Amino acid sequence: MPNFIIKTHRKDTFYSKPHLFILNKGINSGKPQKEQFTNSFVIIFEKEEDYESLFFVAYSLWQTKFWHQFLIGSVIPFLRLQDFKKEFNPQASLMMVEHEQHLKNVEALKLLEKKEKQYKEDIHLINDIRKAILYRYCRK
Repeated sequence: MPNFIIKTHRKDTFYSKPHLFILNKGINSGKPQKEQFTNSFVIIFEKEEDYESLFFVAYSLWQTKFWHQFLIGSVIPFLRLQDFKKEFNPQASLMMVEHEQHLKNVEALKLLEKKEKQYKEDIHLINDIRKAILYRYCRK
């Protein structure tokens, strides 16, 4: 199991080690991201491999809405640091028990992310070409 530290992110703090931000306010609480959020926790890792591995664990927990059961607050729901710490480590351990399967899942998720990015770029190019054709057509 990778070693990591979980704490509340402070604005303008620089982290020299590999790190991951987890949103802690709003309906998307638990969402992992490489760039900092205003309201977030930070997970600091010793090694880059640990970061890669746990990013997809955190992403999976967010996508399956695992953190919704821990949200508190009536107007703007938020996730408490102690709840996050208490639940993240056991869930990560459980998901990484079969290491080979975990690595296969991570590779599949990376491939899907890459394909999704390529499809979005293709859609953007198609829309640009469509606009160019329509502008040319309207200028005549």
